Amino acid sequence: MIVAAAVCPWPPVLVRDLTGRDPVVPGLRRAAEQAVRRVVQSEPQVIVVVGAAQVTREWPPGCRLNLSVFAPTLQSACDPALPPSLGVGATLLDLAGYSGRRILQAVAEDEPVAGCASLGQTISRTASRVGLLAMGDGSARRGPKAPGYFDERAVAFDAGTEQALRRGELDALLAISPGMATELMATGRPAWQVLAGAMSPATPVTDVLYADDPFGVAYLVAYLQPSPAGAT
Repeated sequence: MIVAAAVCPWPPVLVRDLTGRDPVVPGLRRAAEQAVRRVVQSEPQVIVVVGAAQVTREWPPGCRLNLSVFAPTLQSACDPALPPSLGVGATLLDLAGYSGRRILQAVAEDEPVAGCASLGQTISRTASRVGLLAMGDGSARRGPKAPGYFDERAVAFDAGTEQALRRGELDALLAISPGMATELMATGRPAWQVLAGAMSPATPVTDVLYADDPFGVAYLVAYLQPSPAGAT
């Protein structure tokens, strides 16, 4: 069962090897590192990192982020094909000092909702104590300088996701339209729906640690754990 979970984005500003000791967005980095530490402190037997990619597949647990994905001039021995969502998640686990068993699980960007939920249910049965790290950004169309320029639907879309997480409303996460998420360039949709499938049908206790759009992209950091009534 899931004993703790974190939702984090995967921008390069979270990677110290790219931005240095002084973070570009200090509040975001602090929140992400804190959320992941709390998952590690829950003493899971395994932590599963889930992030969007071209296809749904599991990657070897020893894979790490290839820095050249974000900075072509930087050389790295790591597999450049590893989805950066998983690479940043693995980096956050390393920063938290986690050395236990980990699973790097990619989920296809176009994975149907039912497939995401089913994958989450499978993940929840991986061990008796499972930690989950769901990596994904919100919309990337929140202003004229955003990667996808401006879309008036973006703010409402991200507000709905944030409220669903604040309230622990997993059904609301499963109700996110894949088509709308794609149009708004919200890469987090598959991972959020895997999370919802993994923690359903409980209503988790949640703590949103960060919600902002410093670069026109919605970044959300949250920590979730089963409610006392749902814990066994």
